[in-house]
Amino acid sequence: MQQIFEVQNVKCGGCANTLITALKEEFGDVTVDLEVNPRKITLDIEDNKKEDLKLKLRSLGYPLTSDELSGFDKAATTAKSFVSCAVGKFNVATGK
Repeated sequence: MQQIFEVQNVKCGGCANTLITALKEEFGDVTVDLEVNPRKITLDIEDNKKEDLKLKLRSLGYPLTSDELSGFDKAATTAKSFVSCAVGKFNVATGK
């Protein structure tokens, strides 16, 4: 079933590329809406895979807006998102 999720720390096309690439194998095609704030991703996902998605997003530095994170966890996901963003920008620039 197609569902929409709000995610944190998504700033640009590099972030979007990282999400699309990192989620594709496990979750299929993902659309990232950079025109709204908070940013939204859309994908086909069954309810029993939502927890896996939540953990994967958090590991990339892009937690769901509904995720309640402690101060340390918030800082860690923000730091991870900078790295994920840079990787996404690099992959776009090199055509990967």
